[in-house]
Amino acid sequence: MTQQTIFANANLVLNDEVVTGSLVVQDGLITDIDSGSSVPPSAIDLGGDYLAPGLVELHTDNLERHLAPRPKVDWPYRAAILAHDRELAGTGITTVFDAIRVGSIVSGQSKRYGKYARRMADEILAMREQGQLRISHHIHLRAEICSETLVAEFDEFSAEDRIGIVSMMDHTPGQRQFADLSKFETYVRGKYSFGDQEYRDYVDFLYSLQAQYGADHEAATVAAAKRLGATLASHDDTTADQVAASHAYGVTIAEFPTTVAAAQACHENNIATIMGAPNLIRGGSHSGNVAAAELAQLDRLDILSSDYVPAGLLMAAVQLGDIWGNLARGMTTVTSQPAKAVGLTDRGTLEIGGRADLIRFSVFDGTPVLQETWSAGNRVA
Repeated sequence: MTQQTIFANANLVLNDEVVTGSLVVQDGLITDIDSGSSVPPSAIDLGGDYLAPGLVELHTDNLERHLAPRPKVDWPYRAAILAHDRELAGTGITTVFDAIRVGSIVSGQSKRYGKYARRMADEILAMREQGQLRISHHIHLRAEICSETLVAEFDEFSAEDRIGIVSMMDHTPGQRQFADLSKFETYVRGKYSFGDQEYRDYVDFLYSLQAQYGADHEAATVAAAKRLGATLASHDDTTADQVAASHAYGVTIAEFPTTVAAAQACHENNIATIMGAPNLIRGGSHSGNVAAAELAQLDRLDILSSDYVPAGLLMAAVQLGDIWGNLARGMTTVTSQPAKAVGLTDRGTLEIGGRADLIRFSVFDGTPVLQETWSAGNRVA
């Protein structure tokens, strides 16, 4: 049965402007867009609220928070996925690339973490196939270069899994995200409650892992992305030389470059830069790296990610609109730009024939207030 919904008297957030108009959805697709404030008898009057494309999230650690709601507490996978799915829908995210770690540490006396990627991917893919998820979920494999089991875990995946993104992560202290060792110490000791000797042992262990596996794991990650047909992303590039290496690998997305020099090099190499919404909202990086607002003012910020705060994505996009004096442009960093970066051509913009992933929101004293979310024409929040 054909289902039609008409949204009228809305501020439509297009790619390059915001216009008053109406939008028609039929069978999950946008079938008409018109200008004007008239409200037909069968339409939903949005009363001047904004109607924008659903948000596209390329990198979020939110699922891991649901998997381990407290230290040493493991939550059932399906329950965690469902809670994560519903939370994202409630923040306006309609497409998510769920970040799942590949590469584990199974030896040593310090912090260990085990394998879970294959099982988690199986659960997400099965729930997606069974229609149990409210929004569109895709897989993002976060490759931990500083680990012991990365190659074996990659071997468990094939092109049939349709992996969307593979990202290279090297969290070895003293470089990239944690170039400032004092920031690394504050973060790690706060998270794991290490004593002095435990902390020193952990750092030494990480250095030994990087020395033993670093080069081989980088090469394996590049090869895996190619074999899986995934978009390859770098993580925490700090120098122009690191960006050059990323470019040579075939990287097209740079997650959270840590310096202006790295972001500039990304721009020169046609690599899209992702910055964290919490960085923008808080006014700086918790690791002491470059501020997202500074890159925005330099026109070197392409995409926003909610990172660890899903509700921050829409808030940061509106804040970017204020910085640039253009709400439509700010919103592209969470809609059309991320969709384009991963080759999703059916969403991210309000256009006829596109998937009807939509959000309705107002802005109160500079803060967006999400009213409703639709995924493929179905109201999900």
